[in-house]
Amino acid sequence: MENEYPDFLEHLKSIIATGNIAPGKHVNAVIDISHWNESVDFKLVKEDGILGIIHKATQGLKYVDGEYAKRRKAAEEEGILWGAYHFGVGENGKDQANHFLETVGDHSQVLLALDIEENQSGKNITPKQVEDFVNRVYVVTGRLPLIYGNAHFLKDFATPILTKCPLWVARWGDKPILPKGWNKWVLWQYTDGEVAHEVKGIGRCDRNKFNGTLEELKDFWMSGC
Repeated sequence: MENEYPDFLEHLKSIIATGNIAPGKHVNAVIDISHWNESVDFKLVKEDGILGIIHKATQGLKYVDGEYAKRRKAAEEEGILWGAYHFGVGENGKDQANHFLETVGDHSQVLLALDIEENQSGKNITPKQVEDFVNRVYVVTGRLPLIYGNAHFLKDFATPILTKCPLWVARWGDKPILPKGWNKWVLWQYTDGEVAHEVKGIGRCDRNKFNGTLEELKDFWMSGC
């Protein structure tokens, strides 16, 4: 497979000085955004040491984030790793997965994630619907998606299938808390963007730490679970 990010290692070398990466620590170089982040300049984002972006792609059965496609193109042109997430709702899980994958398109080097949290505009997604979503993504892509959520909400989703999925845990504090059923986290969303964690080219946004090394981050991003 042709490497879509040929300048990745040079990018790594150039951002060490930003302080986002230090030996023996988690890699603090991933953000997640959506159309709510109104002004985005990916050149500045890259210069500020961000390696990967996970952008909202879809929600439910029909909604598509209007900024997703053009921002993916712009980010990839800057050599930034790209990810996509789907906000799950209380509807057919397989159909939601199909909607998500159709919107993402070429998923070969895209990190895929499912956002599981309270749906303030309707029914919450159920464990069975999440399993159906995960199974469909696996059948189509050969990879398990990241499962995003906090320890409290995910306590009802600790099924044998779902706990095999890599965990993207939300915990806005000094350390992550694992939900029942998971024994490790891959990404930790440590701020919700409401405090002073700004990124050049975006401003305040959600920031995430990767539980591993730089090379492990790239390998995970490309291959998933």
